[in-house]
Amino acid sequence: MRQLALLVGAAVNAAAVQGQTGPSVPPAAEQIAAAVLPMPEEFRAGARVYGYASDGRFVILREGKGMHCLAQYPKEERFHVSCYHESLEPFMGRGRELRAAGTTNPATIDSIRYAEVAAGRLKVPSAPAALYQIFGTGYEPATTTVAGPRRLYVVYVPFATGASTGLPEKPRGNDPWLMSAGTAKAHIMFTPTM
Repeated sequence: MRQLALLVGAAVNAAAVQGQTGPSVPPAAEQIAAAVLPMPEEFRAGARVYGYASDGRFVILREGKGMHCLAQYPKEERFHVSCYHESLEPFMGRGRELRAAGTTNPATIDSIRYAEVAAGRLKVPSAPAALYQIFGTGYEPATTTVAGPRRLYVVYVPFATGASTGLPEKPRGNDPWLMSAGTAKAHIMFTPTM
C-alpha cells in the first residue's frame, strides 16, 4: 500500500537530510510531541524518538524503550510521523542505512534486507509487532493538532501467509488483510475506521 511505502521512505530517508540546507528544523521538544502522536497514550512517555538536530543530522532526540518513533522529515511538505515496536528497529534501521548510502528503489531495499534476513545477518521480530502512523496536510505545534489526519495501523508478522493466519492477502473493503505475505515484512493492515 502507498502509505506503507511512504513510511518506509520517510523512515529510511531520514539520514539523507544530513548536511543539507532547507526548511528549519523544529526544536526537539516539538519534534517529540508530534512524533509520538500516532500511538496510544500509554506508550508515548517511554518511547525512543528519532528526529533531527539543528544541522539536519538524523539523531536520537530522546532515549526510550518499547516503541520507537520517527519525527517529521523537515523537507517533507505533508505531515507524516510513525511509531513502531522496538523489535522492528534492526529491519527499519537497515532500510535507513541503505537509503543513506544511495539505494532509493524500495524493491532493491527490500531484496537486500530479505537476503540479509535469510542469511541470519538481520533480525526480524519473532512475535507480532505494531506500527502506527499519521499522515496529514499540516500540523499545528501549539495544539499538537494534525490537519486532515489519516491514520494507518499495521501489525508485523514476519513470514505469515493467508493460510497461516486466516487473513486474505488482498484488501477487501474495511476488513483486515495480510500485505507482503510470506516475506520478512509481512504485516496485517487495519482500516482506521475499525
